[in-house]
Amino acid sequence: MASGGGSSSGELPDRQRIAPQRLGITTGHGPRTNEDDTTVAAAECKAQGSHPDTTNEQKTVPRRRQEVMKWNGWGYSDSKFFFNKKGQAEFTGKRYRLSGLIIPGLKDWMEGTFGASLQHKTSATPLLNSNAVQPPNINKAFVDDLKSTGIPLSQDAEDRVYRGYGHCLHEIFALREGKFGRVPDMVLWPNCHDDVVKIVELACKHNVCIIPYGGGTSVSSALECPQEETRSIVSLDTSQMNRILWIDEKNLTAHVEAGIVGQDLERLLNESGYCTGHEPDSMEFSSLGGWVATRASGMKKNVYGNIEDLVVHVKMVTPQGVIEKSCQGPRMSTGPDVHHFIMGSEGTLGVVTEVTMKIRPVPEYRKYGSVVFPNFEKGVACLREVAKQRCAPASIRLMDNEQFKFGHALKPQVSSIFTSFLDGLKKFYITKFKGFDPNRLCVATLLFEGDREKVLQHEKQVYDIAAKFGGLAAGEDNGQRGYMLTFVIAYLRDLGMDYYVIGESFETSVPWDRVLDICRNVKARIIGECKAKGVQFPPLSTCRVTQTYDAGACVYFYFAFNYRGLSDPVHVYEQVEHAAREEILANGGSLSHHHGVGKLRKEWMRDTISDVGVGMLKSVKDYVDPQNIFGNRNLL
Repeated sequence: MASGGGSSSGELPDRQRIAPQRLGITTGHGPRTNEDDTTVAAAECKAQGSHPDTTNEQKTVPRRRQEVMKWNGWGYSDSKFFFNKKGQAEFTGKRYRLSGLIIPGLKDWMEGTFGASLQHKTSATPLLNSNAVQPPNINKAFVDDLKSTGIPLSQDAEDRVYRGYGHCLHEIFALREGKFGRVPDMVLWPNCHDDVVKIVELACKHNVCIIPYGGGTSVSSALECPQEETRSIVSLDTSQMNRILWIDEKNLTAHVEAGIVGQDLERLLNESGYCTGHEPDSMEFSSLGGWVATRASGMKKNVYGNIEDLVVHVKMVTPQGVIEKSCQGPRMSTGPDVHHFIMGSEGTLGVVTEVTMKIRPVPEYRKYGSVVFPNFEKGVACLREVAKQRCAPASIRLMDNEQFKFGHALKPQVSSIFTSFLDGLKKFYITKFKGFDPNRLCVATLLFEGDREKVLQHEKQVYDIAAKFGGLAAGEDNGQRGYMLTFVIAYLRDLGMDYYVIGESFETSVPWDRVLDICRNVKARIIGECKAKGVQFPPLSTCRVTQTYDAGACVYFYFAFNYRGLSDPVHVYEQVEHAAREEILANGGSLSHHHGVGKLRKEWMRDTISDVGVGMLKSVKDYVDPQNIFGNRNLL
């Protein structure tokens, strides 16, 4: 992930000296001299054979994901929440700032919020039973032709299962119970663009179905194999296409293979003094190609932009051939932008193989902050004013009261009596002296990046606006802790499921004048639906505003409930989520802001983009992929 420090813009000579040794930098797109031979070689396809992991040894995810990743939960195998013998929550491993720390408030919060009990536990299936996986349906002629290419492949049950699921609740719930549906019949690991071309050509020749696989973080059922698919299904895993091919320091762009995951991309760019600034909550594991395919958004989009703002050039392999623009100019007026057929296509048209992105020097200065507001309405009004004045920091996120309490429950145990005293003093000042109701107040977390002097000026401007809406500065620590939790909060769902609590998040975008209504109505709809569906304990129904725009905002909803007493909890959950999505659309919200459509939300596509819009998408699909080689059945 992007470092908070790094080189300032005044240190360009050092970057020019160091970067060629690590990444192979070019300084333009014209003819290269002999001095550029190493850079040209870096862009060639890596050696084929049985040892594709010999390059890029520092990459996060190896070819065999099972070496480091869970098969039926989120993230790294060595990282998880658990309750110790004293009933205190801990987080294992050494990868995160929360790792190894005691979280004393989580048990009481879970018991008080959900009626959960440490005495009622349900454990996930510990080992993946390969015998329970359906045997592969192999197209022998395809495999025979493929062998001559040297592209690594596997029919191993574990490899297939790992790539047959994303992270929707129903997917993870089934895996925890050791139940497997249709999974890919084989996995292929291309090492470069040319490998992908060969795979797609052979798939067309032998009528094999391809489902592209990037980081596996989908929450839209996009990776699930269609049950009705009778052809052999190939998972095309792009994880070995993980290099930065060149950096152009004159134009501040980088040309990158699409299989690289976010944290590796930022780490490699940081080594040369650069960053993309694109940091979705899933950036540890999600891939560049996945960002493009789903029109992703990052938490720092206010400064760096969404993925559509960062992409300069895309190369995608389709059944009809390779699609890409002829130049890397910043803008073109040549009819409808073909990039917008690629971005958001969700693996239905082809495989994104290479992307040219805008980059920036690593920011000289980073500062966190937080503001507490007397209520959610004041907080939303403040964010609206910040957006209106176009002075939003890199990230500004507003949590409602329920989410504030949730965040407080995740606060690690303090070792200092003085720190504990200061926390109590702050709480007294806010609730007693200033009169904030602890059951109504909400908190915004802030992140500023850039030149130090400008950051401090920017910070003052935002805090001055907040003060006009009753906001009080709540310190850097609260802001930094809020962003630290971003990367561990996904692990909490696994802990909840250990104690009969299931939950999920979903998002939307909405005009400013509908933000309060949509937040209130959707949360109320979730509570009402849970009660009507027989959920015996009050659910958690909460939201936060995560990204702001001139004309609206992105709103995230979180809901969870104790499913003890329910015969089919996943079905109840899906009914509640479906009702919540209907409520979002009825209140003027979008079908999705950045998670995408997949198969989970495609029933609303016609209402979302009109009959004509759907017809346009189908026409493109029919031309580009007449055999439905890319047959994941997302979107349409």
